[in-house]
Amino acid sequence: MSEKVNIKAYFERIGFAGSIAPSLATLEQLAALQPAAIPFENLDPIIGLPVKLDQRSLEHKLLHNRRGGFCFELNTLFMRVLADLDYSVKPYTARVLWGYPPDAERPLSHMVLGVEINNAPYLVDVGFGSFTLTAPLKMRPDIEQQTPNETFRLLTDGEGFRLEVNLDEEWKPVYQFDPVERSPEELADLSVEMAADHHDNNLLGASRAEKSVRYNLLRNRLTIHRAGEERERVVLEDVDGLKQVLATTFEINLPPSDVLDPALARVIEAAPVEAD
Repeated sequence: MSEKVNIKAYFERIGFAGSIAPSLATLEQLAALQPAAIPFENLDPIIGLPVKLDQRSLEHKLLHNRRGGFCFELNTLFMRVLADLDYSVKPYTARVLWGYPPDAERPLSHMVLGVEINNAPYLVDVGFGSFTLTAPLKMRPDIEQQTPNETFRLLTDGEGFRLEVNLDEEWKPVYQFDPVERSPEELADLSVEMAADHHDNNLLGASRAEKSVRYNLLRNRLTIHRAGEERERVVLEDVDGLKQVLATTFEINLPPSDVLDPALARVIEAAPVEAD
């Protein structure tokens, strides 16, 4: 966390202007602005490019080249920004539960942050994708916590916590994490493993959250969820349709077509067929 951060470029990228005091109010603004401006996207793993977590690479990609990134990139950048602003912040790892059977053995595959303000711990996560947190959550169990998008709660789970989201009046598990600080080497190794998994399984993903609307892309299926409305779902059937959504809905400065198009074609070919 000692790598110098270009705070000016970061603030310009997310559209932040205000007090930089390491307060809860500042953290709330940053946690809402980053997921709206810097999307979750894993195009580099899908293409087969390495994911780099050094600060120079992150700033070139996420700030200057107007790309997004996956959880290790997005939360690493956010962690270093917060540290530069004098927050007490630690990286943790999590086991993703969303989309898996309750009894499934899940490996560590995700990165989250613990932030302490006035001796009170908060969970912060600007890089989950489908349910990226758009507000910090008090790291206290059994209380419902509203964000600009959904309501969440934390439950005790072993030595740590399980995050759940309220969808259609039903609580759904998102991930489990232990508040144990991880080293940069552990995070880098896990990032390499997850990037390879995304590539091998053609698991294209993109997500952006702004105010009361979420845009989620999984493989070639786009879901738009506006608060209080039915989810809108669209199947993208060709490479051009995928590229248009990635560039407009997710506001991604796309990689060159000669490397991107074949990768997106593989994603569409590997996607499950819609039932009639």
